[in-house]
Amino acid sequence: MSHTGSDFDGLVAIVTGGASGIGLAAAQLLAERGARVACLDLQPDGVKEPLFGVRCDVGDDASVRAAVDAVIQRFGRLDIVVNNAGIGAIGDVATNDDAQWHDVYDVNVVGMVRVARAALPHLRRSKAAAIVNTCSIAAWAGLPQRALYSATKGAVYALTLAMAADHVREGIRVNAVAPGTADTPWIGRLLDQAVDPAAEKAALSARQPTGRLVSPEEVAGAIAYLASPASGATVGTILAVDGGMYGLRLRPPQK
Repeated sequence: MSHTGSDFDGLVAIVTGGASGIGLAAAQLLAERGARVACLDLQPDGVKEPLFGVRCDVGDDASVRAAVDAVIQRFGRLDIVVNNAGIGAIGDVATNDDAQWHDVYDVNVVGMVRVARAALPHLRRSKAAAIVNTCSIAAWAGLPQRALYSATKGAVYALTLAMAADHVREGIRVNAVAPGTADTPWIGRLLDQAVDPAAEKAALSARQPTGRLVSPEEVAGAIAYLASPASGATVGTILAVDGGMYGLRLRPPQK
């Protein structure tokens, strides 16, 4: 299949958190490759055609079901789910109170459950069904000051494998992408909370062996690979797009 081709022709995809960052990049790439794409987001107003913006709060089951229904009403089918919506949290294990733990889990983990649950009856009717969850380097590597966020992404890792096992014989492939720190508005907001945002960004860039942040487009390319009907043998895979951060152990640069 050509990467500029049309491996997604005739397929319908939903992307949660699809109005910005990785979600928007993924939605745009899927559309370029032939899919009809709905961007489910809390703020879908900025989503431009050919993308279809739908308001959705993944923390609310009724909102999720209404959004999926709106996609089915518009396009008549659903083949691909990109479970990308998520929120961040900063601090060690003692920093965040119970309410924040519940909130971040409710969006980052249970949010994916709600979307998958609503989508499953439609995916079962597809000949090219795929779910791609957005995991994180934080599921694999112990990152400082990310206890709550990392715990949710560890849950996404385990959830992805369990879902893959449950649905593979129904013809629904489930995989996840695990980005390193990506240059997105979301990371920009985290950086803004730092004492010295420029120094923090430099430190995050240096932490990745490539010496730079991951681009949303690079993550989108991995999402499209996992979602593509051409990748029928890829199931239960967590695909790192992290500049080598997880697997490489480089020596310090020579002075």
